[in-house]
Amino acid sequence: MALLEVDDVIVRFGGVTAVNHASFTAEPGRITGLIGPNGAGKTTCFNVITGLQKPTSGRVRYRDRDVTGWPVHKRAGHGIGRTFQRLEAFGSLTVRDNVRVARDIHGGPLAWVRASGRSSLEIDVLLDRVGIAEYADERADSIPTGTARLLELARALACDPRLLLLDEPSSGLDETETDAFGALLRDLASEGVAILMVEHDMDLVMSVCEEIHVLDFGQIISSGTPAEIRDDSAVQRAYLGYSADDPHEAANGLGDHTSEMEAIPS
Repeated sequence: MALLEVDDVIVRFGGVTAVNHASFTAEPGRITGLIGPNGAGKTTCFNVITGLQKPTSGRVRYRDRDVTGWPVHKRAGHGIGRTFQRLEAFGSLTVRDNVRVARDIHGGPLAWVRASGRSSLEIDVLLDRVGIAEYADERADSIPTGTARLLELARALACDPRLLLLDEPSSGLDETETDAFGALLRDLASEGVAILMVEHDMDLVMSVCEEIHVLDFGQIISSGTPAEIRDDSAVQRAYLGYSADDPHEAANGLGDHTSEMEAIPS
């Protein structure tokens, strides 16, 4: 059963339709990708899910409840966590204190930390889990971009989310860090967290996501497994401007776009 259901959502800004009848789901214990070219409406969908953007029409259901009219803080209090494409850390606070703020707002003990028997060290356990413990005493505005991305993840996890929305979370990470990040996402999913991820790194998307939804001009043009998405001619046209199964393009030597598909930008 889906934890999150986005049902026929439309978002218009004046005469511009940013999201056009979008419907998709996210399930507990699974990593779901939401991809598409720049300007496709991915972040707007995230804003609708978290309550930052009111949809023109359509519904958002979470844990079998209609939360379309709920404010941001109420959704967060019921287990919807998020990171942002634009970093939102408190720059003057240390990395540890950034996570402490989120932890204190959440209030209750973190289930997975409590189970480890280290509840008195929740914040440091979180920092260690996402791989940034060595930066605990550094100011957030002095750390590398990739580390700041992981700080945002730690803050989101400090609120014990059931649904975790990640907006370009691997930006700024090197290859080794990205591999470790992918393993962390799999671990979180194995604990029952539903993860919905907007990401530009297609190697990461294809390796961790069980299902992928593709947005183009605000519409879902394809949904399926990574293999199905890679082979979908509509997805190829959206990203590349042509399809690999187009006889005319194939005749011009453009029949295999595997490498290009791996480098699709978000």
